[in-house]
Amino acid sequence: MRRYDGSVESTSHEDQIRTVFLDRDGVINQKMPEGRYVGTIRDFRILPGAAEAIGRLNRAGVRVIVVSNQRGIALGLYTAEDVAAIQTFLQRALAEHTAQIDRFFFCPHDRKACDCRKPRTGLYEQAVHDFPEITPATSVMIGDSLSDIEFGCRAGMRAIFIEGDPETRGPGAESAMRLAEFSAPSLSAAVDVLFRRNLIPQ
Repeated sequence: MRRYDGSVESTSHEDQIRTVFLDRDGVINQKMPEGRYVGTIRDFRILPGAAEAIGRLNRAGVRVIVVSNQRGIALGLYTAEDVAAIQTFLQRALAEHTAQIDRFFFCPHDRKACDCRKPRTGLYEQAVHDFPEITPATSVMIGDSLSDIEFGCRAGMRAIFIEGDPETRGPGAESAMRLAEFSAPSLSAAVDVLFRRNLIPQ
């Protein structure tokens, strides 16, 4: 299992990371217990160090895109407008740290109802439509679930697994750790590794 180790790895200029895809719940904000959803602003709590990590990426000229499954919409637990309100709230909170998300993409569908629910790659394809310069070789997916890591691998990207809180960790974590390029305890730690490995241009 490849893990967060702070090692230095050289890379060619062509393979440096220019786009970071982030899952939302469990990576940027606190995740609810399995089977529950972050559907309103009152449930939204940014994780320690996440805003600062996103700011570091911004300052390095790296595009930051959030891709998230929002099955709760299909289940009638909250609406697309609720998701948009959380996104606005997050952007305002990030602005206090001179940080921002460049674009949000989310899947509002139930399981097996579309091509955009991770691990399918529809959200990646939407991002490439809006940003044609995105390539798999210069992108990385950072997520806390097996579907996140499979999404990144299917799109041809590097993938980093966020271990997160064991109390809210979903099934498949061990498989995700094995599949990912490496794992890290938090978004901040993952970004540290990307810089230490010279995968992000400085």
